Amino acid sequence: MKHLVLLGAGHAHVHVLEGLAAHKPRDVRVTLIAPVDAQLYSGMVPGFVAGHYTLDECVISLKRLIETSGVQFIEGSAASIKADIQMLTLSDGQVIDYDVLSLNTGASIDFEKIEAVMPGARKQAMFVRPMPVFVKLWPQALALAASRPLHLAVVGAGAAGLELAMAAAHQLRGPAYPPGSRITLVTGSLAPAQSYPPSVQRRVLRTLEHLEITVVQESCVAVNEGELVLGSCAKLPCDVPLLAIGVQAPAWLANSGLALDEKGFLAVDHFQQSTSHALVFAVGDVASRADSPHSRSGVYAVRAGPPLLRNLLAGIGSQALTPYAPPARTLNLLSCGSRYAIAAWGPFSVEGGWVWRLKDRIDRQFVQRYSV
Repeated sequence: MKHLVLLGAGHAHVHVLEGLAAHKPRDVRVTLIAPVDAQLYSGMVPGFVAGHYTLDECVISLKRLIETSGVQFIEGSAASIKADIQMLTLSDGQVIDYDVLSLNTGASIDFEKIEAVMPGARKQAMFVRPMPVFVKLWPQALALAASRPLHLAVVGAGAAGLELAMAAAHQLRGPAYPPGSRITLVTGSLAPAQSYPPSVQRRVLRTLEHLEITVVQESCVAVNEGELVLGSCAKLPCDVPLLAIGVQAPAWLANSGLALDEKGFLAVDHFQQSTSHALVFAVGDVASRADSPHSRSGVYAVRAGPPLLRNLLAGIGSQALTPYAPPARTLNLLSCGSRYAIAAWGPFSVEGGWVWRLKDRIDRQFVQRYSV
């Protein structure tokens, strides 16, 4: 029996599980390793913060897929990989040998590195990642907001920071909370939505102004109790500092023997296969396409699921692999707090309530597809 190990329960691996439930080769043993047998769908988290979804509506339970696919589930996370001898060690000390290994764990937060450049962040701030921790802490912030107005400061200029700032503004200014809560978006040297086309940037700026979200184009260099310290040495008072900043490569990749990019992420080719070890595949935030770089977005991870399934089965059967080219353009949907959203397709963009309804339908269908 060949042993296929799926490390992580990201968007692409959920599709792999669905495919294995429909047809799993008899001579293949499959093991899924993840912290929990469920996936929190990141695309719906801003809607959860805004109050549009319950937490249960944002979670894909993998129990049924695991049962119907005959996959062994191990609750755990990676501590190290020795790619040259095809061995994976888990954080609890378990050692797993594999014939083919697939990584879809997502990126990680290196709290020590963040603490070095932003002293006090680890103790005083709320981090968006890991998201399963964040969604458990957010109700505590809402409970505090129910007793008095809050000043929430979101640090981050990317899509996550934008969506969460707008979602929080919508929620905290609702009838369930006393008036007076304020939202500040701290973007560093970048303008909001800097990575998007100009038309999207203009729409985002108008929405932020409409929601009365203050934008501060300064870096955060420290987090003290009750305040952020900015790069100009100014101090920004806040009750809840929320960090939606960039992610790092998992530390356990560093000594794995696998080829990595300059930031420590796993380098893969057009087969989504390690550029140094043919028996290792990876998609999502943990990987970098050496031949076709693209942003770390859940859209790409979802699209990578079907070709990953094909190549995993081909690789374990010593068959020819199929190249996969990520789409040159993707549909990006930014929720704007209320049931309103902005859509971007290349240089083109539109906005409206109908865009939010489209996003809502896409997100719900994704969760329901894999939950049933």
